[in-house]
This record gives sequence, C-alpha cells and structure tokens, in this order.
Amino acid sequence: MSESPVTVPVCYRHPSKETYIKCTRCDRPICPDCMNEASVGHQCPECVAEGRKTQRSARTAFGGSVAGRVGTVTRWLIGINVAAMILSVVSGGMGALAGGGWGGLLGNQTPLTLRGGVIALISYGPGGDVHGVAAGEWWRLITAMFLHYGVLHLLMNMYALWILGRELEASLGRIRYIGLYLLAGLGGNVASYLFDPQSISVGASTAVFGLMAAIFVILKRLNRSVAPIAPIIVINLVFTFVISNVSVAGHLGGLIVGALAAGVLAYAPKQRRTMFQAIGCGIIVAVLVGAVIVRTLGYYT
Repeated sequence: MSESPVTVPVCYRHPSKETYIKCTRCDRPICPDCMNEASVGHQCPECVAEGRKTQRSARTAFGGSVAGRVGTVTRWLIGINVAAMILSVVSGGMGALAGGGWGGLLGNQTPLTLRGGVIALISYGPGGDVHGVAAGEWWRLITAMFLHYGVLHLLMNMYALWILGRELEASLGRIRYIGLYLLAGLGGNVASYLFDPQSISVGASTAVFGLMAAIFVILKRLNRSVAPIAPIIVINLVFTFVISNVSVAGHLGGLIVGALAAGVLAYAPKQRRTMFQAIGCGIIVAVLVGAVIVRTLGYYT
C-alpha cells in the first residue's frame, strides 16, 4: 500500500508560495508578504481590516482624536494668518510699499484690514457707501481674527499660537480645538463690536486669549497645577490695559468665551459627551449671534 504524498501548505492569497505560517485569527496559511504583526503571532490582511472596523480608535481625555498630537491644525492656522498678512501688504499696491509704512508691514492700515476688520459703521470717503458689521458685513467678525497690523503684531500672535495651540490640539483633538479657536476669536470680535464699535479691530489675539483661558480650564479639570499658565494670563492682561491701541474688549471677550467653550469641552459628561459638547458650543454661538443682532438693531431704531 503506497503512502499519500505530503502536501505542503500554500498561501491562500499566493498559491505559488509555500508556507507553514497561519493567521492566528482565521487559521489560513499566509506567506511573509501577507502577514501582519499582531500582539500574538501574525494575521492576514482580511482579519486586520476586520479588526480595524470593530476596534475603537484612541481618544483624548476629552473625546478628541489623538491625531491632534501632530499639530496639523495649528500649522494650518499659522499658515492662514501669514497668507493673510501677505495679501494685506499686496492689497496696498506698489505705492504703499514705497511709502513709509511699507504697505502695512510696519503696522499701517491696509485696504484689506480696512475691509476685514471689526467696526460697526465706516465710510471710505465723503458721501461714500457705509460699510461695517452694522451695515451687514458680518464676515468681519471672522476675517478680523486672521488679519494683523504689521509683522511684529503677526509674529507675537503666531508665537503664542504655536506654543499654546499645539498643547490644546493634542489635548482636545483637531475638531474640538479648531472649534475652540474660532469660538474664542468670534467672542473677542463680538465684544469689540459691542463695546468698542468705532475702532477697527484686527488680530488673532482674540483667539489667543481664548486659548490661554482654555489651558487654565483644562489644567484645572485634570487636577494639575495652573502655575505654568496663570502668570502668562496675568501679564497679558496687564499689557492689555497698559499699552495703547489695544482692543481691551476684544482680549477680554476672547478670554471669557475661550474659558466658557473650554468648560463645555472639558466638563461634558462621558455619556453622550460629543452631543453635550456640540450643544454647549452651539448655545455659545447662539448667544453671540443674538448679541450682534440686538446691537445692530440698535443702530436702526
């Protein structure tokens, strides 16, 4: 009686390749080109893909994605601010570049800051059309947080954003972080519109003050020392009240709204946390929009 020939197992995806290695999940033979390292043994591509569908992605303490640790959003925000500075300078034309203010590089007003800054009502010339937030140009409440008066103004805010932003992006995740940034910037610009309506206000400092307040709130939530951020907040508040040509309302508004938004993100209950965070931030937006509407109606009654 003849013996049966010994069959060498082959990879189920590459029948021409012999192998004695099996997937630890489905027990099918796999070759070195198909195997994926697992905590125990190796897995085939199909089992790896199936595992990814059922495995929850890692989250931060506040429900955000850990992808924020890379700091991508902070880099993009800095890039947008720098691009806006370049456009602001270009908007002045070659004549402005040849002038003493170097087209806004040294802090002068430019056509872009004039048309994108927060102000209630303004006319660009005698008998000209009226512009401003109260005239329906609501976009100023957003664009103002990306415009600056000169390179020094830009560099100071971008340095603060680089230090504070990466920390918050890593803690909150990308989406929650950008939401916080925009809310704080909007809050500061709304405050400028409400309490200092006839001064053109621009700058990312409204959002930056909100980020400072957010770090304070998050450190408290995590029961960590606030010693690293408290002196920075105090020093910046002193500068806000001492230095001239600074939007006090904008800084304080950004600080307060940033603290409120951070409180919503940090103290939302774990059960349905995303829903509570979205509703809480939505309420803040609704209050800000309502305040703008009421203030605007006051110009026409």
